[in-house]
Amino acid sequence: MNQELLPRVVVTGVGLISPVGVGTAETWEALLSGQSGIARITLFDAGSLPCQIAGEVKGFVADDFIDRKDVKKTGRFIQLTLAAADSAISDSRLQINSANADRVGVYVGSGIGGFEVIEREHQKLLELGPGRVSRSLSQPRS
Repeated sequence: MNQELLPRVVVTGVGLISPVGVGTAETWEALLSGQSGIARITLFDAGSLPCQIAGEVKGFVADDFIDRKDVKKTGRFIQLTLAAADSAISDSRLQINSANADRVGVYVGSGIGGFEVIEREHQKLLELGPGRVSRSLSQPRS
């Protein structure tokens, strides 16, 4: 394929939120020093599960990246994604404005996420019934 026809992509910033650090610098330092982010699960009671260890993101404060009113409405994986994207944009020192906004993007990779949101909404379904849940899902929360 002709190289001139391929779109150009430039990586200008990196935002890492990982089990060994919140932020690229913290994550990189932990990796260089050989730290592991694997430990006992603390975000939920894993006592009945056969595996009780995982790579959780520790020390993450969603309010540092997301408006408080939006924190309750978003799953943790979305919070982590928004924080990483915000960090990448900050790292790039790119000023986004009306002249370049349609040429700027953030690439995010995620295998799956949002189980806590699914579980919360399922619990509402069980408690309120289908008629009440569908109305509560479609109305904005305060």
